[in-house]
Amino acid sequence: MAGLRLGPLLRYTDGSSATVWVESDRPCTAEVRCADGARGSTRTFRIAGHHYALVPVSGLTPGTATEYEVLLDGTRVWPPPDSRFPPSVIATSPADEGTRIAFGSCRWAAPPAGGHDPVGPDALDTLSARIAADPEAARPDVLLLLGDQVYADEISDATRRWISGRRDLAEPPGDQVANYEEYARLYYESWLDPEVRWLLSTVPSCMIFDDHDVIDDWNTSEAWLADMRATDWWRERLLSGLMSYWVYQQLGNLSPKELATDPLYAAVRDSPDGTDVLRTFAARADADPASVRWSYRRDFGRVRLLMVDSRAARVLKEDRRAMLDPGEAAWLREQVLDGRGDRTGVDAGDGEREGAREGEREGRPAGDTEGARADDAMGAPVGDTMRAPAGDREGPYDHLLIGTSLPWLLPHLVHDVEAWNAAMCAGERGARWARLGERIRRGADLEHWAAFPSSFDALADLIAEAGTGPGAPATVSVLSGDVHHAYVAEPSWPGRTPDAHVAQLTCSPVHNSVPLSIRLGFRFGWSAWARALGRRIARHGRCAASAVSWRRTGGPWFGNQIMTLTLRGRSARLRLEQARAERDGTNALHLITDRELA
Repeated sequence: MAGLRLGPLLRYTDGSSATVWVESDRPCTAEVRCADGARGSTRTFRIAGHHYALVPVSGLTPGTATEYEVLLDGTRVWPPPDSRFPPSVIATSPADEGTRIAFGSCRWAAPPAGGHDPVGPDALDTLSARIAADPEAARPDVLLLLGDQVYADEISDATRRWISGRRDLAEPPGDQVANYEEYARLYYESWLDPEVRWLLSTVPSCMIFDDHDVIDDWNTSEAWLADMRATDWWRERLLSGLMSYWVYQQLGNLSPKELATDPLYAAVRDSPDGTDVLRTFAARADADPASVRWSYRRDFGRVRLLMVDSRAARVLKEDRRAMLDPGEAAWLREQVLDGRGDRTGVDAGDGEREGAREGEREGRPAGDTEGARADDAMGAPVGDTMRAPAGDREGPYDHLLIGTSLPWLLPHLVHDVEAWNAAMCAGERGARWARLGERIRRGADLEHWAAFPSSFDALADLIAEAGTGPGAPATVSVLSGDVHHAYVAEPSWPGRTPDAHVAQLTCSPVHNSVPLSIRLGFRFGWSAWARALGRRIARHGRCAASAVSWRRTGGPWFGNQIMTLTLRGRSARLRLEQARAERDGTNALHLITDRELA
């Protein structure tokens, strides 16, 4: 009899359909049955000895929440008979009731029940417990996990012991993940946590990777990548990381319609064993990152979410460094402006002009087209575009969310140091400074948007264009994590003011350590003294002024935490909550800030 190894994860939902992801312990037919009669079933597919299914569910009724169960070969495996949680549900909220979007990043797996937690209460565990205690209360409509869902380079003691029983930890990569089986172990450890397992079974989720899903500082620089490729373990580590990401995270990001026309998904499902098919795909993604798209778009009524790959899509050549390759930048611009009418002046930014081959990307949502690439994708400066009052003409969305694991707007000192470092590494002060700059870049993790100055400015220009003129949304929010603290920053553009309210919303970690050095460093990084110091450092690098200035309007806040955006009509409200231990031994989410954005 087939058993349920992991899941279910409720991934995609809309008004009438959903997808539910499961892993079983053998080949079988996976089925989802809903209390209202909606259902779906599919055969499992095989990857590296594991069996998975992404079950499409159709026939759902908009504006309802229906309980569901999972069956493998006709036998019910979810919910378990001894479950202490309420039934899992698939909710299809009407768009006019608004959308609640919870988000965060950086979740190191929680210890087993009763074990000591060295990093404090897990925000996802605590959110799950609150929802379970009052299932009828308001809950997120979707959960955005913005990177570092697993830590391939910072494993738990339990996983270290498990790996040591399989291979010699004295051999590279030591006590880090080496292959697909070890990646699968990370997902078991993280998603078998009872609270998180139930939460992910009843709240839809969207995910994107960051560096620790593969390795710390992944794709920091061209020299870093060359050093990694010179090792005898990196290729297997990377291919296994990409393969497991596609299975455990990326598949569920796509809609049933997109999945139905996705050639890679079809090839994997049509093969008795899809391992070689998926490995070939991952090898191509390594050799030619521009041939694969991990970014994707989701629309929640009149809320548009663009989840942007800010790791694998980079151009690393020092003289052409870009956060997004030209094809990726063109895709982002197309999705931002889709439905806004005729927009001219497309500009591809500072990326590699030879970039992606049009029409050949796999791994992207099916149906997306890049169109002919202009030489400059990702936003020409808006210049003196005439502003029209917001709402003069209804646009395609009221709120634009750009999800990128790495913050666009950082503490000013950090931003200036990253821009200076980029100049040093590019040879602005000669070869000796370039070598020193590379060592500093790796040692200090200087690889956010600020480390790609032209990409930083191009994103600023695109956001200003999206937020200005007829059909402009009420808000444009950049959602990020990575930096182990939370804050709100608001930009301003010289000589122009977008109609939309624009903000950088950063929330990290969900469950990880926040040592005193990080707290002190980031507090100082936001200070006036740090800003003055940053300006002096930037002058040494002969750095051009950024396209925007910005100020911190909330935070910094430190702890295991989660942000929630409530978007209703053209209004937007932001809440930040932190998980804290109570005197009675339980954990609870404490409200830190609650404010209107628009």
